Amino acid sequence: MLVKRICTPLAILAALAGPVVAQPVFTSPMELAAVPSAKAILAPLNALAAAGSRTVAAGQRGHILYSDDGKAWQQAQVPVSSDLTALAFPSARQGWAVGHEGVILHTTDGGATWSKQLDGRQIAELVGKSYGAPANADDPEAQRLQQEAEAFVAQGADKPLLDVWFENDQKGFVVGAFNLILRTEDGGKSWTPWLDRIDNPRGMHLYGIRPAGGSLFIVGEQGLALKLDATGQRFQQLQLPYQGTLFGLLGNAEMVLVYGLRGNAYRSVDGGVSWSKVETHVHAGLTAGIALADGSVVLVSQAGHVLRSRDQGASFAPAKPNRVAPNFAVAPAAGGAVALAGIGGVRVENLQ
Repeated sequence: MLVKRICTPLAILAALAGPVVAQPVFTSPMELAAVPSAKAILAPLNALAAAGSRTVAAGQRGHILYSDDGKAWQQAQVPVSSDLTALAFPSARQGWAVGHEGVILHTTDGGATWSKQLDGRQIAELVGKSYGAPANADDPEAQRLQQEAEAFVAQGADKPLLDVWFENDQKGFVVGAFNLILRTEDGGKSWTPWLDRIDNPRGMHLYGIRPAGGSLFIVGEQGLALKLDATGQRFQQLQLPYQGTLFGLLGNAEMVLVYGLRGNAYRSVDGGVSWSKVETHVHAGLTAGIALADGSVVLVSQAGHVLRSRDQGASFAPAKPNRVAPNFAVAPAAGGAVALAGIGGVRVENLQ
């Protein structure tokens, strides 16, 4: 018996379109290892750190590189391809890297191999559990934290971490966008949200965290500056005569220096009680800075400026690097030189 085939409009369209082609499956950068590449050292790099005598750099697509002489670079084994923003090495072998998608990476061999300790999805769970159901629903602060927690959960893995600092191999902080701050006291095996321990009710981005003068400071958007009250274990807001974004800070036993947009820098010698403007004579964003072992201070800009101070940050003069390029990070290098990272990779300069 002849069976008549019924052709529906959808069947006709499918036949005309040809065979179905499988669509590529999206893999999150949190789950995709960084790709080895001979050109990784030439890619934009956002972070630098000294791991003992070794220099470690990190940047886009999960690339981490390390060098023991500042000339020959090797690419590390990294389990993610998220863009990385900051590095911290409290010792020569123990180090941490942070970046987009909330990734926190850890190394125990000076930066050659890395493992993932946390990511943005896990951070959302931590924040949700910590603040999702306040004990006192009538408390305005508890309500604010609950709303923050709900926003973190709704955003999923989108949790940019922007800086990391470790006091030693066990105790450290990571900070990031929208008031994100986490604390560990066991080398990153567990992390505790500190959103309730920081005076940042508007949820400003946190760009930098560093010690100075025996205290710990954080800087961020719209002139946000905070100092850790060690007794109360809370970051308390400081008053600055500047309302622009601050990208970072540095310090030593005598002073703390904050820096940011349009060449703005401010210095305090009384633990953040009062601040004086530092004339940098540049108008580009100051992106990174370090205090060197000889007592001098170096600031760098996104326009390629390299500034050096020999009076503990009270005044700066332009240095003369061999090559001018946008700078995103700076770190000490062997022989009193500095390593600079940004567009075009890493270069080592002996500043004049």
